[in-house]
Amino acid sequence: MFNDIGPLELVTIIVIAVLVFGPDKLPKVIQDVTRTIRKIREFSESAKHDIRSELGPEFKDFEFEDLNPKAFLRKQLDSDELGLKEIRNGFDLKKEMAEVTDAVNSREGDAPSSSSSPSSGGRIDMTKKPEDPGPDDRPPFDADAT
Repeated sequence: MFNDIGPLELVTIIVIAVLVFGPDKLPKVIQDVTRTIRKIREFSESAKHDIRSELGPEFKDFEFEDLNPKAFLRKQLDSDELGLKEIRNGFDLKKEMAEVTDAVNSREGDAPSSSSSPSSGGRIDMTKKPEDPGPDDRPPFDADAT
């Protein structure tokens, strides 16, 4: 429950509790808090039991953690009924991306472009502004679109 509280934070909480409640009332406050936490846990367990009994015997292995989509998917994918592990292991994303990058770079070097120059090494200059279209290069006017 408190896995992310470090030792310094715990000491800080204890010092603040002693300052707020005082050393003489602190044990009673701790007992009240633990009693409240225990009652909340008992209430939640009884609610879970009631829900399971109302759902019937076909939901006897139902876990409330399965309502979390990530946990549900993880549980379903771990069963591996569809052979997804074999597909996942056979697919290497880095290798595929490297092949695509090599293909794009080789195609870029093969096809001469009007905007590439020998000094740029076959690369397109993205900082250059595009040419302004002339009056005859306007897109067609569609009266129905406006």
